[in-house]
Amino acid sequence: MSRPTLEVADILHASGSSFLDRHGSHLAPQHRKVMDAIVRCRTAALGGHRDRCSACGHQAISYNSCRNRHCPKCQGNARARWLAARSAELLPVSYFHIVFTLPHELSALVLQNKRLLYDLLFRTSAATLLEVARDPKHLGADIGMLSVLHTWGQNLQHHPHVHCVVPGGGLARDGSSWVPAASRFFLPVRVLSRVFRGKFTTELKQLLLQGKLHFHGSLQELAAPERFQRLLRQLFSKDWVVYAKPPFGGADHVLNYLARYTHRVAISNHRLVSFNDDQVSFRWKDYAAGSKQKVMTVSTGEFLRRFLIHVLPKGLVRIRHFGLFANRNRSASLLRCRLLLKVAAPPPQPAPTAQIKCPLCSGDMLVVERITSRQLLSAPTDISPSRPRLDSS
Repeated sequence: MSRPTLEVADILHASGSSFLDRHGSHLAPQHRKVMDAIVRCRTAALGGHRDRCSACGHQAISYNSCRNRHCPKCQGNARARWLAARSAELLPVSYFHIVFTLPHELSALVLQNKRLLYDLLFRTSAATLLEVARDPKHLGADIGMLSVLHTWGQNLQHHPHVHCVVPGGGLARDGSSWVPAASRFFLPVRVLSRVFRGKFTTELKQLLLQGKLHFHGSLQELAAPERFQRLLRQLFSKDWVVYAKPPFGGADHVLNYLARYTHRVAISNHRLVSFNDDQVSFRWKDYAAGSKQKVMTVSTGEFLRRFLIHVLPKGLVRIRHFGLFANRNRSASLLRCRLLLKVAAPPPQPAPTAQIKCPLCSGDMLVVERITSRQLLSAPTDISPSRPRLDSS
């Protein structure tokens, strides 16, 4: 894929200071850290290294990257390393993709309680799948899943949902056999929706009773039990969206499929169209209009506001494993599943390396010198590249 002509970093570099002047009092330290990391990513401010081609001797300077998980430029190598590690955990069965979405009525409350309610979304969606799958009326088996949190829609508005990727089957409750799912059907989404709604609203009420929820600004009235109970009744009166996508291929296709959802940020640089006259235009897919591709234009301040509401609390894990794939018993569960499926474990995939190729002869570029930011910023023009190299150091 060609390098984008416009990046989120360009918008932050041009308008980040004025945005902070207007809205800085409402931003958390984590927001400022993300803004600073994206602006500095792959610039002299983070240092770099001199590379020399092992074949022809050509030399070039590469800048270091910020490695922030919200940076649009820093996810490719992290994704490749994570997918290589997951390759040893795949089973030779079809996989299903199920999406659990929170109602928009909860958006403001979630934004004021991100860590607590994103964690609740993970736990209740996973518990829903595990409970319904164990029911003998459905699959009657213990299953495993991988869950990935996304907080955005295509228009960058807040839209918290969890993508769950689940093998098509599970272990019988006594562990004696593998119970396969139907080839085109996993679990009924209507049942999943009702169970998910019940679990989330029940635990949400408990969080209120325990005094763990925060209410600020226009949400302060929700702190009153009668007003909160009215919200719960409103939430319980509607169907919650649980979407089951068609099953996709077995282990050979899973990694490519997962790559679409893991290590993504709210918007990629390739979706940006233009930035001028204090306006940002970006491409988006309008699912309400049959997934038609459109271009949306918003003010720079609104674009940055939308981008920053998707910054996650420090330390919040956005890719989690549940059931058979939970960290505490994953190895033993996978061993049992493969024994019952009569298959061997796939060979481990080598960890990918971000090997830079020589632009002249395509030979391997090897690091011959580390360069600090001070050296780069005070160096003569011949040491600093006119266009930063794409590097993951």
